[in-house]
Amino acid sequence: MKAKDIMTKELLSVEKSITVEEATQLMDKHNIGALVVLSPIKDILGIFTERDLVRRVVAKKLDPAKIKIEKVMTPSVMVAQANDSAMDLLEVMFCEKFRHLPVVDGRTVVGIISLKDFYKCLLENTK
Repeated sequence: MKAKDIMTKELLSVEKSITVEEATQLMDKHNIGALVVLSPIKDILGIFTERDLVRRVVAKKLDPAKIKIEKVMTPSVMVAQANDSAMDLLEVMFCEKFRHLPVVDGRTVVGIISLKDFYKCLLENTK
């Protein structure tokens, strides 16, 4: 099974200039745990996750309405290729303590894979 077979294809991405408050409102509205941050030419600049919110905003008592996402996102993002083995990615995510990985096909972002995607796949394949 490949990453493209289990990833979430409806990727919600944002630009680096939005505030943390705007980002968390999007995450809440769409019931997701991460946003991929893209440049205007669609290059990946980073990822903003629930963990970033807790560690870099809430724990430091920053104002989410004033702080830009680029200041608190994770800038060095590991990505998965669409044809990577899903099981290999699960191992990487476990070892690196990642819950989300953007998925690319070449240089184009085509989705995101999360632990929730693995859970869903497991449930579907054990029935």
